[in-house]
Amino acid sequence: MSEEKRLRVVETPEGVPLRFTLARGADRAAAFLIDMLAIIGSTIVLGLLTIWAIGNPADGFFLAFFLLVSFLLQVFYFPIFELRWRGQTPGKRAIGLRVVDAQGGPLTAQAIFARNLTRIAEIQLPMQVLLSPETMFPESPKWAGLLAGVWLFVLLCLPLFNRERLRAGDLVGGTRVVVAPKAVLLEDLGQLRRGGARYEFTMEQLQHYGSFELQVLEDLLRREHELDDDAFETVCDKIKTRIGWPKERWRTEPRVFLHDFYKAQRARLEHDLLFGRRIADKQDARQRRAAAGRPPR
Repeated sequence: MSEEKRLRVVETPEGVPLRFTLARGADRAAAFLIDMLAIIGSTIVLGLLTIWAIGNPADGFFLAFFLLVSFLLQVFYFPIFELRWRGQTPGKRAIGLRVVDAQGGPLTAQAIFARNLTRIAEIQLPMQVLLSPETMFPESPKWAGLLAGVWLFVLLCLPLFNRERLRAGDLVGGTRVVVAPKAVLLEDLGQLRRGGARYEFTMEQLQHYGSFELQVLEDLLRREHELDDDAFETVCDKIKTRIGWPKERWRTEPRVFLHDFYKAQRARLEHDLLFGRRIADKQDARQRRAAAGRPPR
């Protein structure tokens, strides 16, 4: 599938049309392979450390511990990384992929756990049926094992049978795996509207958004001539509501306001980067505000 056919557009809760490119099946498979190698390698290392600690690999404790660690790694590896790395695992980060909410909203913990708990039925059980069917169905007739294996294999191959290459976990969690956008603040956009700023913002008003929202706003401003005034006014009103823009100054010129806000917000984020503080998105900003004792919006 070409990149143009993989392009999707959704509207974020802020009313901004957000474009993303669906990941290719081959890229998803490569990322999954890297993650599985990491899981296998971690299991082997922990097994060797356990042998070194107890000194007797034939001990029943070693087998029980090894199976427990292997199970925990397979179940929690993906959700833990996707929670901490905002939709990425080591494999996805290496390939340049990210999990996002299909509707353009924030990626929730519920969606992450939902998409990953189905992985047992999608990946682990099919592989066990194919590699060692006698352990799954020791007393069942051969046709029952074959039927179960076919059903599980269909789940494994589900991404091949839909346009967006969705696995069952994506359908359950309402997520998509996309090509991760490069969070780079481009230098030329600030020159699109020269001159002094008409609207000024306080430091408090600039602490509600992060790099992700700035990238979304940048994409909107780059397509300024493609969108009508209503789209800019909608985005402008949502930003003013979130940052607590004074009611007595509510009437603004949306396009000028958004350009001024972009430049001020970018300067704020670049200042934080100089001191080693990278604010990824509005959720990160909310957590930092809460940690600083400021009421969240």
